[in-house]
Amino acid sequence: MGSCSSKKGESKNNYLLQTLSGHEAGVNCMALSEDGSVLATGSEDKTARLWSAKTTPCECLGILRGHEEYINCIIIEDCFCITGSADKTIRKWDVSTCECVLILRGHTSVIYRMICTGDFIFTSSYDRTARCWDFENGECIRVFRGHKRGVYPLIFIPGDDDSDDVDGNDGSKDLLITGSADFTARSWNFETGQCLKVFKGHTGAVTCMATDIMGRILFTGSTDFSIRSWNLLKGEQLKLFSGHQGSVICIQVINKLLYSGSSDHTGRAWVTEFGDCTRVYKGHKHTVSVIKMKDGLVFTGCGDASARVFAGKSGTLAREFKGHDGALNALQVVNGKLFTGSYDGDVKVWDVSGINDDDTAFGKEEDKKKSKEKADDIEKMSHIDQNQNGIANGSAVNSKIMIE
Repeated sequence: MGSCSSKKGESKNNYLLQTLSGHEAGVNCMALSEDGSVLATGSEDKTARLWSAKTTPCECLGILRGHEEYINCIIIEDCFCITGSADKTIRKWDVSTCECVLILRGHTSVIYRMICTGDFIFTSSYDRTARCWDFENGECIRVFRGHKRGVYPLIFIPGDDDSDDVDGNDGSKDLLITGSADFTARSWNFETGQCLKVFKGHTGAVTCMATDIMGRILFTGSTDFSIRSWNLLKGEQLKLFSGHQGSVICIQVINKLLYSGSSDHTGRAWVTEFGDCTRVYKGHKHTVSVIKMKDGLVFTGCGDASARVFAGKSGTLAREFKGHDGALNALQVVNGKLFTGSYDGDVKVWDVSGINDDDTAFGKEEDKKKSKEKADDIEKMSHIDQNQNGIANGSAVNSKIMIE
């Protein structure tokens, strides 16, 4: 592993702290442990690696070997790492020993995405199904069938036991939401596996999804260039978010704003209630494959091999991180560090400390403090998905909305 700790000068590696080498092919996905101390990466080389995220320098803690094809998605849950692969299996690994303790078999094609509630693992696949597995013993509990093409993003919304039963929930308030290449999203009764609503309107694959903080409004992004909002319980479309000139690849909802990344080389910010675009984050030279809002800053990973950070409110480009030799697939931000994973096989560590004060027109000190407090509150309430299109979200009743 090489490192570059220089923070002075005007070179393109101005903020590069370290390069984590080891993977023999592209890095497809990343996950952080809940305390931010361990970073997990999944790769085209069929392995996952664990890295120390808080130490200086960061070090490789272990290699997870066993998959027979590339790894598409990865999660750290408690003391375990979960990986989903093109070999049609999901594996559960002990983080302390790097040994595989469970292999989950049942899907008949590539595993695309995963979420984990602690008790259950949910997976989506190109085999047109989503599945639910017991976290402890790996038993397949339920198969959700109905989509006509591959299943992509997933959301799990736990019920509020104190609320009255709602229409279409069939006595169960726990919902699974799936998006598919068949142009639709679907909601499912978790207990029975029954499809409750089909969200029709897109004319392209549903690539990414999010919900509002209460889990009542669904947002879907598509290859038809649009984002749409839906009444989750009624299945009715609410708003059409028009503006992108290419496929919508990733979305994230924070408070009343939605952030999106697209193959049109832009990121955008939208008002969720009205569908109005309020900011366009420009400067990318290829697809914006990852977008994350944190502490008032918008971080993007791009197909042009660069990461960027923008001031959320003004849209001003604050820093650009150049150094990778391939498209960026994943990023994570923790403890003043930005971790980026690329097709070039490297994980790079960048310094993102001090950006609010030094580099952006984000606003007054009081505004910045309030924004950080809101983001921190959401993070505490929520489970944050750890894969490339991760979305921070949460529920006001302290239950966990799980979003891939």
